[in-house]
Amino acid sequence: MNEWLKRLLDQAKGLWKRWNTTQKIILFGVIGAGILAVVLLTVLSAQPAMEPLISTAITDEDARLRIATKLDELGVPYQLRADNIFYVSDPKTARRAKAILIQEDLIPKGTDPWALFDMERWTITDFERDVNLQRAITQQLEQHILALDDVDNVSVTLVVPEKELFTEDQKPTTASIIVTPKPGSDFATNRKKVEGVQRLIELAVSGLSADNIVITDQNGIQINDFAGLVELDRLELAKRELKVKQDLENKIRAEIVKGLQNIFGSDRVGFVRIDIDLDTSKVKQTAEEYTPIVMRPDNPKTPYDETEYVETLPRSTQNQEEHFQGTGYNPEGPAGTEGQTPPAYKDLSNLVGKYDKTVVTRNNEVNKTVTDTESRPWAINRITAGVGLDGLWKKQYDTNGRLIINPDGSVKRMYNPVTDEEIAKAKKVIQGAIGYDAVRGDLVEVQTLSFDRSKQFEEEDAGFRRQMALRRTLYIGLAALGGLLLIALVYRLIAKELERRRRLREEELARQHQAMREAALRTAEEQGVEIELSVEDRARLEMQENAVNMAREHPEDVAQLIRTWLVEE
Repeated sequence: MNEWLKRLLDQAKGLWKRWNTTQKIILFGVIGAGILAVVLLTVLSAQPAMEPLISTAITDEDARLRIATKLDELGVPYQLRADNIFYVSDPKTARRAKAILIQEDLIPKGTDPWALFDMERWTITDFERDVNLQRAITQQLEQHILALDDVDNVSVTLVVPEKELFTEDQKPTTASIIVTPKPGSDFATNRKKVEGVQRLIELAVSGLSADNIVITDQNGIQINDFAGLVELDRLELAKRELKVKQDLENKIRAEIVKGLQNIFGSDRVGFVRIDIDLDTSKVKQTAEEYTPIVMRPDNPKTPYDETEYVETLPRSTQNQEEHFQGTGYNPEGPAGTEGQTPPAYKDLSNLVGKYDKTVVTRNNEVNKTVTDTESRPWAINRITAGVGLDGLWKKQYDTNGRLIINPDGSVKRMYNPVTDEEIAKAKKVIQGAIGYDAVRGDLVEVQTLSFDRSKQFEEEDAGFRRQMALRRTLYIGLAALGGLLLIALVYRLIAKELERRRRLREEELARQHQAMREAALRTAEEQGVEIELSVEDRARLEMQENAVNMAREHPEDVAQLIRTWLVEE
């Protein structure tokens, strides 16, 4: 054993010598981490397990302070962690402290009241089972109601009393619900939605009746008091009836306006008033009709009617006959005494009479039709329609076809009212549109009215004035432009004429000079005198000679060149 340890130590020393500094540091780090993990595990495992006092986080700082003060007074060690939940040492201490906090009313209202029963035990009592069942039903109801689109928040409270031996001693199950509707929702005023929630609660809780359900909004106003909603239902029904009336009136008005605008124009139909006396009362009638019995129906293949009728058919007949013949009525008194017959009967004594009576009773069968009819949702009692039509405004023209202008610069117009014939036609159109019924008392009134068109006429007159001013400006501008063109044309003609005269004068002078020069040359030649010419004169003479030679050789080209010069000038 010692040798084995010695060899092991020798190997460790050899290994330690072969390792470098980095490997040695890593070794020490691993050993230190292992020792630290063992120490932490030992310390944490030695601490007792903590039990939450209230499973719900307490966000109210004052409530936390009151609970902490009470726990300090009770000498209960606790920890308030970052999640705002109080922890105590063991479950027994938690139950005892929780019971005291409940007695002192220190449990915050925002905590879950059912969290008091969230304790794991080996056994569970019937009371706790009932509480868990009630809790489950409550949470399920809240989830169902919150699933509705119109509900923003809900709080459900159920009170389920203990079962009694006798029914008369049994207290009813009750439910109170606080519903917070979403903004803009009509949940509080919509009877069908409230009835749906009430029915949902009634069927979800056994033994709960509608009379023991109270539903309020967030303001504490009961919304399932349907007896108090009668007036609201009446107003809702009145709104719907008014909407039906307005829809019918708008439909008829649109048809009338469209028809009249197609006839008279869109700007001449101004006032259209439709009023419908609508009866929305519900009427149910039962009618009995007696008709003859058809013995032979009509043959549709023949051109004449072959139907045979009988008014009745005998069902049973009873005949009764009665005959009598003998003296009349003769009353007498007791035997041995004088009779007490009145004088009137004495006159009838010893008269022989005859009496016959025949009674025939016959029961007949007839066709009987019983009809139960219910009126439509509404009935029109009367329709009144009033329409105003504007006449025609026509502009006035003179004999030359020009508009007549008033002294103020406006256009002169004349108003032509709607004729009686046109009013009659419009009245017929309206009567056809509303289904006119004189028996029903319908009334249609069509009148010609002069609409106020002053603003329209002012705009038209302003446009006419602008048009006339623009026209005058164009005329003046065109006249000025024409004058300028005429002046420019006259100036150009005068300038060309002056230029032509100047050119003719220069040409004439040039010809004179040339003639004088030629004459001098000829004189000099004749006299044999040599005259020395300048360079310009020689060039001019050569150009003239060339021009003369070209004119002789190509006369057509020279003529075309001269014509071109004349056209350019």
